[in-house]
Amino acid sequence: MSSDQWEALCDGCGRCCLHKIVAAKSVAFTCVACRLLDIDACRCSQYGNRQTLVPDCLVLSAEMPAKQYAWLPASCAYRRLAEGKGLASWHPLVSGDADTVRQANVSVTELAVSERRALRFDTLDAYETLLSTPSD
Repeated sequence: MSSDQWEALCDGCGRCCLHKIVAAKSVAFTCVACRLLDIDACRCSQYGNRQTLVPDCLVLSAEMPAKQYAWLPASCAYRRLAEGKGLASWHPLVSGDADTVRQANVSVTELAVSERRALRFDTLDAYETLLSTPSD
């Protein structure tokens, strides 16, 4: 698979850019997104330079063992392929339409908040208020 084909597997949901809470055998996704995620576009705003700016940002490769994809959401094409599954029906390479990710409610656009905005709050109450307030 070429690097362009590999990159095309990304469905643009943005879930891999959410901060996670990792326990021994589970991963919980928060609604707080990496500061580089353009939440509206669900794409990294600094993709080519992301590892310099966010050192713990992982680069996925086809050579990685399947178990190294376990932290990704179950809907992720990279994880699905590593597990021997096909692409979901809403995946843009299947549907022919990038908007099917949003239509299937897989995109983080409606639920994510940037870590830059979230870090301004010092209490859970303030953060919950942020989540219940429509963005401008």
